[in-house]
Amino acid sequence: MRFASEFRDPKLAKGLLAAIERVVAEIGATADNPVRIMEICGGHTHAIFRYGLDKLTPPGLEFIHGPGCPVCVLPMARVDEAVKIAEREGVIFTTFGDAMRVPGTGKSLIQAKAEGAYVRMVYSPLDALELARRNPGREVVFFGLGFQTTTPSTALTILQAEAEGLGNFSVFCNHITVPPPIEALLDDPRMVLDGFLGPGHVSMVIGTRPYEFIARDYGKPIVVAGFEPLDLLQAVLMVLTQIRDGRAEVENQYARDVPEDGNPAALAACAEVYEPRPSFAWRGLGEIDLSGLRIREAYGAFDAERRFGIGYGAAHGEVPEPKGCACGEVMAGRIKPHQCPEFGKGCTPEVPLGALMVSSEGACAAYYRYGGLSLEPAE
Repeated sequence: MRFASEFRDPKLAKGLLAAIERVVAEIGATADNPVRIMEICGGHTHAIFRYGLDKLTPPGLEFIHGPGCPVCVLPMARVDEAVKIAEREGVIFTTFGDAMRVPGTGKSLIQAKAEGAYVRMVYSPLDALELARRNPGREVVFFGLGFQTTTPSTALTILQAEAEGLGNFSVFCNHITVPPPIEALLDDPRMVLDGFLGPGHVSMVIGTRPYEFIARDYGKPIVVAGFEPLDLLQAVLMVLTQIRDGRAEVENQYARDVPEDGNPAALAACAEVYEPRPSFAWRGLGEIDLSGLRIREAYGAFDAERRFGIGYGAAHGEVPEPKGCACGEVMAGRIKPHQCPEFGKGCTPEVPLGALMVSSEGACAAYYRYGGLSLEPAE
């Protein structure tokens, strides 16, 4: 299949939906006791609601929205630290657009920009590198965000900066990894999960092997999925079939783009530039061991934390969520976005209270944009 329309064929969708309904019935799942499948990718969350898959699938199936949005899982303390760097004299702070409007405890990056900080939206770290070339008298800092999808591009940019000897470029590294938060959720006695839809873009880099512990140690099936509606329906059917048959395996629905062993060139660049942090804080999940990346000492000249004496590991207290904000509970999959008391009231895309309403991959933004307002916000 080469064209998007082939992944949105109504006849094929009806066939997959009928098969899903049949397998859900064979499992014996009902609306009161559903099969709970967590998608751990913000792109999947938005596709589910954009195409109405949550409404087309039977009531015995429930989608749980996991920590799949890297901007959303970033604690407010990281935003505060980014703002502090951006407000330094002589700094050009560059970031992906999603992070511009994420609230910190005092302000967002876009508010800092309005107050005079030089904050620039870029589409890739290479854009930031070009700014460093053109502005040799200023410090250019790139806000390194994202799962393993974006870590290779940042790593390769650091390697290019070293090759050129650019002394005015650095990265404020907040890159994170996918498998550790899944393990944290599986260890949480409050979570009841029957299976997973594995992230497509992340898996293009890391492959499918890093998910083997989910099936081996926890007995839960996981299927790496693509992003079109038929991709997701087929992946859901694959998860359900495993549950019905009493199997727990790692399967790859997105085999057209995801190799079993990942992308060796991307993995090599990441291994060269990064090392695991002992732990990293996730919104809603707290500190998770070995879940974040930092820049190795060999490339410390390009580490904004070292350069400015600020960032993760510097002295700071725990920063609580804004009053009434339930981003942490939503991000951990414990409640749905519309169950937050501020959803659609004190928190909207125009005036966001939390990160999940800002990001293009946030669960709250998906609910709001694709039908969440039809649901009554919690009182």
